[in-house]
Amino acid sequence: MFGRLRGWQRRQWRERGKAERVELTTLVTWYVTTWAFFIPWLALPLAAQLWNGPRALVLGGPLLLVGILQCVVANRLTRPALDHYLGRGTLPGRALAPSIVLLVLALALVLALRATGGADPLVARLSLGAVLTVFGLVYALVVPWRTFLLQSAGAGAVLAAAFTLAGDEATEAIVVGLLVAFWAAISLFTSRCAAWTLSVLWEAERARDVEAQLAIAEERLRFGRDLHDVIGRNMAVIALKSELAVQLSQRGRPEAVEQMIEVQRLAQESQREVREVVRGYREADLGAELAGAQGVLSAAGIDCTVTAPSAGLPAAVQSALGWVVREAATNVLRHGDARRCSVVVRVAEGLVVLIVENDGVPRDAGSGPGGGSGLAGLRERLAGIGGTLRAGPAGDGLFRLTVEVPLPSRVGRDLSEVTS
Repeated sequence: MFGRLRGWQRRQWRERGKAERVELTTLVTWYVTTWAFFIPWLALPLAAQLWNGPRALVLGGPLLLVGILQCVVANRLTRPALDHYLGRGTLPGRALAPSIVLLVLALALVLALRATGGADPLVARLSLGAVLTVFGLVYALVVPWRTFLLQSAGAGAVLAAAFTLAGDEATEAIVVGLLVAFWAAISLFTSRCAAWTLSVLWEAERARDVEAQLAIAEERLRFGRDLHDVIGRNMAVIALKSELAVQLSQRGRPEAVEQMIEVQRLAQESQREVREVVRGYREADLGAELAGAQGVLSAAGIDCTVTAPSAGLPAAVQSALGWVVREAATNVLRHGDARRCSVVVRVAEGLVVLIVENDGVPRDAGSGPGGGSGLAGLRERLAGIGGTLRAGPAGDGLFRLTVEVPLPSRVGRDLSEVTS
């Protein structure tokens, strides 16, 4: 039975987050601290003096009982008070009423003990500190700290005067006032520091949750861009070849079968690439994309020339430029009426520059830098490696897309020497 109970406790602990574990540990410490003030400061010293006379027994016994009830009530209020401080709930004033009543009753019993001689000055002061601290540990979480300090100062003055009336000398009453200030500081420091630490921890936990949500959103955007880049070109080519196959079939040409075979191959390739995107393994290869773009554009009757360095570029740069080439080829097929297209990749002064230029300016092209979801996705992808993208009419009926990506200094220098 005990083994099952321990196993359940371990599972409950493991299922909690880090902040929840720290909060649970802090609450348990709070509960123990309440009794840690009560037992050595009130219960033990007062119990030792209960048999000093009937007055000590008559007043000390009820004070012990009130102190125990005060600790129980404080433990019950600790969680709601902490939630109030952390902004997770509101602790109404009436919830503090039992604790306040017990505090007033305990203070009255302490003063009565001191006035009747039922307890010596040290025991009376320790008992006073216990009942004030047990109450203050919870109360410090509910009211603003300035209010707590002002009320503590007022309580210190009132108690100093009360102990003077109970028979203490003026110097002893001043000591009581100073001790009240000391106990108030202990309560405020202990409660507020622990609660503030928890608030910072929960804030960090919420920040991590937001960061995780942003990472998920960013991954969804990346996935959407990848799907657009993968499907876009292939769908454009499939549409083009399907239209060509229809025309050839209407003319009774046997080449229609070849075009449909190519459509089937592209569809299968699209399926494979979509699976790779879903698995998160796909990266665009610049060389393969350049060859693919040249082949696709040439098949569409567009004279395509490709000029690229034979030396290798960093993998991240190749992948990003490969996506640009793919999107650019798709746009040439889909949005323009081009007859010629040139793709140039060169390295100069620590930059790799990709220029895609064609003579089929899109009908909706303006003088701006170029838009569309495809180009926007490319800009986001390039921003991750410090690259920039510009697209727009270049005059003389040309449309130009220019990408610049910075290279590491040593790589850029080596490639510049190779391509010079």
